[in-house]
Amino acid sequence: MNYWLMKSEPDEASILDLQKAGTLPWTGVRNYQARNFMRDAMRIGDGVLFYHSSCAEPGIAGLAEVCSAAYPDGTQFDPASHYFDAKSKPEAPRWVHVDVRWRETTRLLSLKEMRDAPELASMGVLQRGSRLSITPVTPAEWQAVLARLHSA
Repeated sequence: MNYWLMKSEPDEASILDLQKAGTLPWTGVRNYQARNFMRDAMRIGDGVLFYHSSCAEPGIAGLAEVCSAAYPDGTQFDPASHYFDAKSKPEAPRWVHVDVRWRETTRLLSLKEMRDAPELASMGVLQRGSRLSITPVTPAEWQAVLARLHSA
């Protein structure tokens, strides 16, 4: 089993949106490294830290799990979509996504609180210049985050 931190802007898809829907496709990823994580490394059942980004108080807002294998992201073919990619063709899609399933809405583990936790210092989201929307999380980091989320 692998663990991931997946960023979403809450005005686009929040943890509450996921809770209401139950399952959502993780569309719109347009970074090759993040795409490769979904395509090559994510497996059904992998744990997800659902992270709210580009908002007043960024941080981990809940837990989810990967519930599908990677498949072509349809938004790349839709000219009306913000995520349209004119160079991508249905016979050779450039972009994929996975579906994620809601598991738990938690208190917000803020970015500041994460930065103040020595056991989380190596997390990708905390590294200077890291802008990836999907980053791997080690089992130790996963357990440390769960302990913090469920201790308060």
